Amino acid sequence: MTCALLPRLLLLLPLAAPATGIPHGPTSPLRYSRFLDSSNVIYLRWDFDIQTEVITFDLQVRTTGWVGLGVTNRYSNVGADLVVGGVLPDGTVYFSDQHLVDDDTLKEDGSQDAELQLLKEDAVYTTMRFSRPFRTCDSHDGDITSDTIRVLAAYGLDDTIKLERERTFVKSIFLLQIVHPDDLDAPAISYIHDLEITDFLIPEDDTTYACTFLPLPIVKEKHHIYKFEPKLIYHNETMVHHILVYACGNASALPTGISDCYGADPAFSLCSQVIVGWAVGGTSYQFPDDVGISLGTPLDPQWIRLEIHYSNFHNLPGVYDSSGIRVYFTPILRKYDMGVLQLGFFTFPIHFIPPGAESFMSYGLCMTEQFDEINGVPVPDIQVYGYLLHTHLAGRSLQAVQYRNGKQVRTICKDDAYDFNLQETRDLKERITIKMGDELLVECHYQTLDRTTLTFGGPSTINEMCLIFLFYYPRNNISSCMGYPDIIHVAHELGEEASSNSMEGMMAMNNVDWTPENIKKAEKACKMADQVVVIKTIDELVKNQTGHIPDIIPTPRGPCLESTGGKVEPGDKTPAGYRAAPLVHSGSSPTVPLTILLLLQGVFSWLLDSLQGAV
Repeated sequence: MTCALLPRLLLLLPLAAPATGIPHGPTSPLRYSRFLDSSNVIYLRWDFDIQTEVITFDLQVRTTGWVGLGVTNRYSNVGADLVVGGVLPDGTVYFSDQHLVDDDTLKEDGSQDAELQLLKEDAVYTTMRFSRPFRTCDSHDGDITSDTIRVLAAYGLDDTIKLERERTFVKSIFLLQIVHPDDLDAPAISYIHDLEITDFLIPEDDTTYACTFLPLPIVKEKHHIYKFEPKLIYHNETMVHHILVYACGNASALPTGISDCYGADPAFSLCSQVIVGWAVGGTSYQFPDDVGISLGTPLDPQWIRLEIHYSNFHNLPGVYDSSGIRVYFTPILRKYDMGVLQLGFFTFPIHFIPPGAESFMSYGLCMTEQFDEINGVPVPDIQVYGYLLHTHLAGRSLQAVQYRNGKQVRTICKDDAYDFNLQETRDLKERITIKMGDELLVECHYQTLDRTTLTFGGPSTINEMCLIFLFYYPRNNISSCMGYPDIIHVAHELGEEASSNSMEGMMAMNNVDWTPENIKKAEKACKMADQVVVIKTIDELVKNQTGHIPDIIPTPRGPCLESTGGKVEPGDKTPAGYRAAPLVHSGSSPTVPLTILLLLQGVFSWLLDSLQGAV
């Protein structure tokens, strides 16, 4: 009997052999984590393998029911993907890749692209760990990209899978954070210096820009600032929209006290070279190990302008604030002195966005061919390693594109799912070189379906901006390079009369009937008009030149990763193509699919009983 069973046993061996399929992604502890709800019920950990383009999620929820995690969009959860799983009372595990067909109904995907790694439940928590490709070939799965990702999480109190509003949450997260703070070196010697406004009474106004001038740390020899973080008073956190620190030229005569940055006294708007910045949703940021902000040399700034933007929409009285920026500096020097280059649309007074626009693009051009002249000495190649994106509430996406000799080189940075409430300094996947003579174009995409009047560029949250800050080395004296269109040309293209006065051209925009046709006509006119490029230095030197907006060639999406977990439907194969899942490397420990495990468990139990009976 034993000999007769051996051939059957050998036939089952291929099922237990290492499987081919989607790589598992990171095998070390997951580096990133975030609570997804305000009550700290849903805790997400994640990590990714940038080479294999696989991300791993570990979801822990305070429930003994089902749990789910997926990706959604800005406008609706309908169509969002959701990987669900749980453990039945009898210990049976269930796990499935699904999507929402309406607000509370789920349907299983034809292609199962999530690979289960762990699913367990105890008296308090249900924990589900799985991996998936950045981009699958299933049209029901959202892509994991370097954009802001709106992570969808949901759970139930039992194993009946049904979405309920009070247990469904969406949180914007930048999932593909290239550099983790723990990957960076902490200097053996470091000091702290706070740049803050003390006991400032926030006015009972929607928008306030408060500015003051403060000294940087006084040191006898060169030091480097290597890290900064916001200092926010807890109860006032939601009122602080952004904090910027501008370096002042040493020749500047600076006022004292606190005043409106852009009010009656123009002295409070002096100093325009950003060195660090924080905006709502951001956290601390540590520079790469080889760069820092230089302190203590004759060429370094001694004073800064601290700018804090308050949004007191409820006009609350009697609120005092002492927010600011804390910087960390060290005498252990880094290799490069860093700088920040501000790009985008010159905010005031030319920028406008029509009301009722499903989509409206604004452009700001930078031409670097005259950087050497305005800098005073030749500018070496700029090495960009990080960026910060900034629009206000109407912003939907933005990008910076590089051109050389009239040809598009690359997209430097972008976010096609921009979220006003998540503005943070981000690292590039790899450093980018900008050569003198290159052109840099910033494109901002807006939507104003909820507005009935023109939106103008300006400081208020209900105004708009279109800015990208590039973090680079080695430092030069250029603080900003931004553009705006010839508004007189735009007014004439829209059939409005305007003289050579730019403000008259802007006023003419109020006379336009903003139909969808006129919105598109205005967008085209702004793009086709001569672009005035404004270059500014740390010492407030300004130079203007004229250019034209080049076309942007969209970057094609990479191939999707075909799953082995289910049928790939023909409609799910996008025009960009797809690729088969690579073989798992021999050093990996692939997980056998759950259904095969259960089958093997039953078959081997039967074989064992048969063998024991035969003996």
